Amino acid sequence: MRAESLYLVGFMGAGKSSVSRTLARRLGWRAEDVDDLIEARERKTVAAIFAQSGEAYFRQVERDVVSSLAGAREVVVATGGGTFIDPDNRATMLAAGAVAWLDIPLAKVIERIPQDGRRPLAADRAQLEQLYARRQAAYQLAHVRIDASRPLHEVVERLLEWIGF
Repeated sequence: MRAESLYLVGFMGAGKSSVSRTLARRLGWRAEDVDDLIEARERKTVAAIFAQSGEAYFRQVERDVVSSLAGAREVVVATGGGTFIDPDNRATMLAAGAVAWLDIPLAKVIERIPQDGRRPLAADRAQLEQLYARRQAAYQLAHVRIDASRPLHEVVERLLEWIGF
Protein backbone atom coordinates (compact mmCIF):
# COMPACT_ATOMS: atom_id res chain seq x y z
CA MET A 1 0.00 0.00 0.00
CA ARG A 2 1.60 3.25 -1.12
CA ALA A 3 0.68 5.97 1.37
CA GLU A 4 1.29 9.69 1.75
CA SER A 5 0.24 9.70 5.39
CA LEU A 6 0.10 7.01 8.03
CA TYR A 7 -1.99 6.81 11.19
CA LEU A 8 -0.88 4.49 13.99
CA VAL A 9 -3.70 3.17 16.16
CA GLY A 10 -3.78 0.74 19.06
CA PHE A 11 -4.05 0.44 22.79
CA MET A 12 -2.06 2.57 25.22
CA GLY A 13 1.46 1.28 25.60
CA ALA A 14 1.58 -0.20 22.09
CA GLY A 15 4.45 2.13 21.15
CA LYS A 16 2.59 4.44 18.76
CA SER A 17 4.59 7.53 19.74
CA SER A 18 7.99 5.82 19.59
CA VAL A 19 7.18 4.10 16.31
CA SER A 20 5.86 7.32 14.74
CA ARG A 21 9.03 9.26 15.57
CA THR A 22 11.35 6.51 14.35
CA LEU A 23 9.34 5.80 11.21
CA ALA A 24 9.00 9.50 10.33
CA ARG A 25 12.77 9.94 10.67
CA ARG A 26 13.37 6.97 8.34
CA LEU A 27 10.91 8.34 5.76
CA GLY A 28 12.00 11.97 6.05
CA TRP A 29 8.42 12.77 7.05
CA ARG A 30 6.95 14.74 9.94
CA ALA A 31 5.79 12.94 13.12
CA GLU A 32 2.69 14.19 14.92
CA ASP A 33 1.23 12.93 18.18
CA VAL A 34 -2.48 13.57 18.75
CA ASP A 35 -2.11 13.66 22.54
CA ASP A 36 0.79 16.14 22.30
CA LEU A 37 -1.24 18.36 19.96
CA ILE A 38 -4.18 18.26 22.38
CA GLU A 39 -1.95 19.15 25.31
CA ALA A 40 -0.42 22.07 23.40
CA ARG A 41 -3.83 23.34 22.32
CA GLU A 42 -5.36 23.05 25.79
CA ARG A 43 -2.18 23.96 27.70
CA LYS A 44 -2.88 21.02 30.05
CA THR A 45 -1.87 17.40 30.28
CA VAL A 46 -4.26 14.73 29.07
CA ALA A 47 -4.72 13.63 32.70
CA ALA A 48 -5.61 17.21 33.71
CA ILE A 49 -8.09 17.55 30.85
CA PHE A 50 -9.80 14.30 31.89
CA ALA A 51 -9.87 15.38 35.56
CA GLN A 52 -11.04 18.96 34.97
CA SER A 53 -13.24 18.72 31.88
CA GLY A 54 -14.09 15.04 31.50
CA GLU A 55 -13.65 12.45 28.80
CA ALA A 56 -16.43 13.82 26.56
CA TYR A 57 -14.67 17.19 26.31
CA PHE A 58 -11.33 15.48 25.66
CA ARG A 59 -12.87 13.38 22.85
CA GLN A 60 -14.30 16.50 21.17
CA VAL A 61 -10.91 18.21 21.21
CA GLU A 62 -9.42 14.97 19.87
CA ARG A 63 -11.91 14.96 16.96
CA ASP A 64 -10.93 18.55 16.13
CA VAL A 65 -7.23 17.65 16.13
CA VAL A 66 -7.73 14.53 13.98
CA SER A 67 -9.80 16.54 11.53
CA SER A 68 -7.08 19.20 11.30
CA LEU A 69 -4.53 16.52 10.33
CA ALA A 70 -6.70 14.94 7.61
CA GLY A 71 -5.17 16.81 4.69
CA ALA A 72 -1.57 16.44 5.83
CA ARG A 73 0.91 14.65 3.60
CA GLU A 74 4.20 12.97 4.50
CA VAL A 75 3.19 12.65 8.12
CA VAL A 76 3.13 9.76 10.58
CA VAL A 77 0.43 10.32 13.20
CA ALA A 78 0.50 8.63 16.59
CA THR A 79 -3.06 8.57 17.90
CA GLY A 80 -4.31 8.09 21.44
CA GLY A 81 -5.56 4.66 22.49
CA GLY A 82 -9.20 5.71 22.12
CA THR A 83 -8.90 7.89 19.03
CA PHE A 84 -9.80 5.17 16.50
CA ILE A 85 -12.77 4.00 18.59
CA ASP A 86 -14.69 7.18 17.71
CA PRO A 87 -16.57 6.56 14.42
CA ASP A 88 -15.89 10.09 13.12
CA ASN A 89 -12.16 9.83 13.80
CA ARG A 90 -12.05 6.34 12.30
CA ALA A 91 -13.78 7.48 9.08
CA THR A 92 -11.49 10.52 8.81
CA MET A 93 -8.31 8.49 9.26
CA LEU A 94 -9.33 5.63 6.97
CA ALA A 95 -10.17 8.14 4.21
CA ALA A 96 -7.11 10.36 4.76
CA GLY A 97 -4.32 7.80 4.77
CA ALA A 98 -3.09 4.35 5.66
CA VAL A 99 -4.08 3.10 9.12
CA ALA A 100 -1.91 0.57 10.93
CA TRP A 101 -3.01 -1.16 14.13
CA LEU A 102 -0.08 -1.70 16.47
CA ASP A 103 -1.38 -4.75 18.31
CA ILE A 104 0.06 -5.72 21.65
CA PRO A 105 -1.03 -8.32 24.24
CA LEU A 106 -2.60 -6.95 27.41
CA ALA A 107 0.20 -8.42 29.55
CA LYS A 108 2.73 -6.34 27.58
CA VAL A 109 0.55 -3.23 27.99
CA ILE A 110 0.59 -3.69 31.75
CA GLU A 111 4.40 -4.02 31.70
CA ARG A 112 4.80 -0.84 29.65
CA ILE A 113 2.37 1.69 31.10
CA PRO A 114 3.57 3.78 34.02
CA GLN A 115 1.47 3.77 37.18
CA ASP A 116 2.04 7.48 37.76
CA GLY A 117 -1.38 8.89 36.86
CA ARG A 118 -0.44 10.02 33.34
CA ARG A 119 -2.76 7.33 31.92
CA PRO A 120 -6.13 8.17 33.50
CA LEU A 121 -7.90 5.18 31.94
CA ALA A 122 -5.29 2.75 33.29
CA ALA A 123 -5.80 3.44 36.99
CA ASP A 124 -8.04 0.43 37.65
CA ARG A 125 -6.79 -3.00 36.44
CA ALA A 126 -10.26 -4.53 35.93
CA GLN A 127 -11.43 -1.48 33.99
CA LEU A 128 -8.23 -1.56 31.93
CA GLU A 129 -8.90 -5.19 30.95
CA GLN A 130 -12.49 -4.37 29.96
CA LEU A 131 -11.38 -1.33 27.97
CA TYR A 132 -8.76 -3.41 26.15
CA ALA A 133 -11.36 -6.04 25.21
CA ARG A 134 -13.89 -3.44 24.01
CA ARG A 135 -11.40 -1.63 21.78
CA GLN A 136 -10.15 -4.70 19.91
CA ALA A 137 -13.13 -4.77 17.51
CA ALA A 138 -12.52 -1.20 16.37
CA TYR A 139 -8.77 -1.68 15.95
CA GLN A 140 -9.47 -4.60 13.62
CA LEU A 141 -10.95 -2.10 11.15
CA ALA A 142 -7.48 -0.65 10.44
CA HIS A 143 -5.94 -1.39 7.06
CA VAL A 144 -3.26 -3.65 8.58
CA ARG A 145 -2.38 -5.29 11.90
CA ILE A 146 1.24 -5.12 13.04
CA ASP A 147 2.60 -7.14 15.97
CA ALA A 148 3.87 -4.34 18.21
CA SER A 149 5.26 -6.68 20.86
CA ARG A 150 8.30 -7.09 18.61
CA PRO A 151 11.36 -4.80 18.93
CA LEU A 152 10.89 -1.22 17.69
CA HIS A 153 13.17 -1.62 14.67
CA GLU A 154 11.21 -4.69 13.52
CA VAL A 155 7.88 -2.85 13.82
CA VAL A 156 9.29 0.05 11.80
CA GLU A 157 10.68 -2.29 9.12
CA ARG A 158 7.32 -4.06 8.81
CA LEU A 159 5.54 -0.72 8.38
CA LEU A 160 8.07 0.44 5.77
CA GLU A 161 7.49 -2.76 3.80
CA TRP A 162 3.72 -2.38 4.06
CA ILE A 163 3.60 1.21 2.80
CA GLY A 164 6.05 0.43 0.02
CA PHE A 165 9.26 2.14 1.11
